[in-house]
Amino acid sequence: MSIILASGSPRRRELLARAKLDFELLSVDIDETPYDNEVPKDYIERMVATKAQAAIEQLNLKIKTSEACFAEPIIILTSDTIGVLPDGQTVLVKPTDREHAYRMWQQMSDSIHEVWTAVQATQVSLPLDIPEPTSQEQGFQILDQRQITERTEVSFIPLTTQMMSDYWESGEPADKAGGYGIQGLGAAWVSRINGSYTNVVGLPLAQTLALIKEMQ
Repeated sequence: MSIILASGSPRRRELLARAKLDFELLSVDIDETPYDNEVPKDYIERMVATKAQAAIEQLNLKIKTSEACFAEPIIILTSDTIGVLPDGQTVLVKPTDREHAYRMWQQMSDSIHEVWTAVQATQVSLPLDIPEPTSQEQGFQILDQRQITERTEVSFIPLTTQMMSDYWESGEPADKAGGYGIQGLGAAWVSRINGSYTNVVGLPLAQTLALIKEMQ
């Protein structure tokens, strides 16, 4: 069964590649703005479901324009990572600018936050009775859909203004949930973790592989 990772994250791609998993890439672009008063659980589950739908729409377009042929079921993997403060309500997303990053880091300084990653596996296939390859009625049907969410506690050291300034200038925080990368320079801020390390990187690898196995 073919596997498509619907993500532009190089970290997720590298993690799956380490596991020797054969997969294809499909980048999806969605609006990741949280709704007003949206709790972390609802937000992250909505993100992976929306990414899956966007991926299906892209695949349907490829079929209609005869750019690709899919003869067997496909598993589409979508994932989203956020940080969550101890209040259980405040979502730490990718920083929009320096000030936003500073506000998040000040809340995380000398404290514990959680990193949540939701993963959705969506199994799809084409109907068998489509008369023409470019039929407008043709489209992928969802056969199965499952989600998991992994949580990891992360402890930060006390952060100074100079530390935050230096880190922002490095360019690393811009595309990362909570504005830091544990696999990069941000590791210097992490005093300890409780849970899956790969979850903090952006994809709980063992749990994701188990989810794929369940779907095959």
